[in-house]
Amino acid sequence: MKILNLYAGIGGNRKKWKNCQVTAVEYTQKIADVYQDQYPDDEVVVADAHQYLLENYQNFDFIWSSPPCQSHSKMIRSGRNRKPRYPDMKLYEEILFLEHNFSGLWCVENVVPYYEPLLGPKKIGRHLFWSNFEIPQMENEPKVGNFINKTTAAGAKELKDWLGIQYEGNIYYEGNHCPAQVLRNCVHPDVGEFVMDQACI
Repeated sequence: MKILNLYAGIGGNRKKWKNCQVTAVEYTQKIADVYQDQYPDDEVVVADAHQYLLENYQNFDFIWSSPPCQSHSKMIRSGRNRKPRYPDMKLYEEILFLEHNFSGLWCVENVVPYYEPLLGPKKIGRHLFWSNFEIPQMENEPKVGNFINKTTAAGAKELKDWLGIQYEGNIYYEGNHCPAQVLRNCVHPDVGEFVMDQACI
């Protein structure tokens, strides 16, 4: 199966996929480098995933997309120093694009937002999934305590162990000073495997 893994991050969702050929698209070079170290046989493309989808969707059998969640997250509405911002509608653009243009299997993943989702998703733990195949409830979804407050180097180490993904040092998104953010953005490997198994039934 040829899989397109969009907004791939460090590849938590991909860790337990088997018997597949994966092209991963990640915008940030340092994050893409960690992904490549984890999965040396995958093709890793440093590019805008939204545009890459539009230009290359027809070359794949399965597409997984995890667009940036920050503008949809409940966290964006908390704290005195948070400034109002528009939600990034690329999330819904991609759902509609895949639904009406892609003949293969697909899923789009994001967080539970601060608003009622505009299109009906499936909820698995802290994730929402939109897909063109059935995703049942997952029993025993992996959890780690105090997840959202893991913002230190010690928290990053705990998340690395929880995800089973190890790399040296810390990675920071542009303008972000949290060493655990790239890890908190991961879909746990067990969830990624569960969703992929449903697609392959």
